[in-house]
Amino acid sequence: MRAFISYSHHDNAALDRLHVHLKNLTREGHIETWYDRNILAGSELDPEIELELEASDLILLLVSPDFIASDYCVEREMRRALERHAAGTARVVPIIVEECDWKAMRELRQLKAVPTDGKAISAWANPNTAYLNVVQELRRIIEAEAVPATTAAKVAQEPSAIRSSMSRYRAKRQFDHIDKGDFRDAAFATIKDYFRRAIIEIDSIDGLRGRFVERSATSFGATVVNGGHRNGTAHISIHCRSAQVALGDIYYSFSENAGDNTANGGFNISADDYEQFLIQTMNIFGNTDERLTPERAAEVLWNEFISNAGISYD
Repeated sequence: MRAFISYSHHDNAALDRLHVHLKNLTREGHIETWYDRNILAGSELDPEIELELEASDLILLLVSPDFIASDYCVEREMRRALERHAAGTARVVPIIVEECDWKAMRELRQLKAVPTDGKAISAWANPNTAYLNVVQELRRIIEAEAVPATTAAKVAQEPSAIRSSMSRYRAKRQFDHIDKGDFRDAAFATIKDYFRRAIIEIDSIDGLRGRFVERSATSFGATVVNGGHRNGTAHISIHCRSAQVALGDIYYSFSENAGDNTANGGFNISADDYEQFLIQTMNIFGNTDERLTPERAAEVLWNEFISNAGISYD
């Protein structure tokens, strides 16, 4: 996604820090940012800014007292951004940098602001944690928008009334061994990718360290260290079902380099007449019947893992 950043020049430090935290997304090719420093010397400012504002998929507003005080930021950039947001041609995300009267602005108050609950970055005990929260929300947006081009083109050609009625149909089916194996492998890949990305993010936070190790095609491990906690080290080893050992379709141990014959918990594949899902088993809270998507299973397991190091994620 191409992201236009609207900001006051008084907030240059916040802009620079945001780019530091966006580095993984830009390195992975998920996001490309543009802001007025990209304008070449000798170029006309207003036409360049307007061109980029119209071309962007994502518009980030770095909201602060100086941003609100800037007629250019509010009356030109923000106003046009909100028009595009209302038309569905772009998404606007307010990033609250400093405490200010932004909730008095009806247009902004109606949007979900980041970090969590619109709490200003400057109000967080560790600003890096706030920026991490911003990046995680942006990653969620990018992943939600990542519809394969062929699928998007096919859907775009269908009449809206047909698309609406199609979305209400569900066909019963039976899932065979191959279906379950494909779902298991895809779920394991999702969990592994979640842990890899989360470790990179947690490693960027002051006082925390993270390590991800891919041990084989069906096994990986992770370690987090919380320097501010007495027992602040946590390990996990996660395995996918293999032909030799089967303690679950996906199972894990809270120890480093744990063998594939031990487990503290796991996930098994289940299904109803319409879809497959994961059920958590053997966990410390007892078995649960909650139906989990692979993404939700990854989040549940990550939170359980980092809690062993005295870390929580809201």
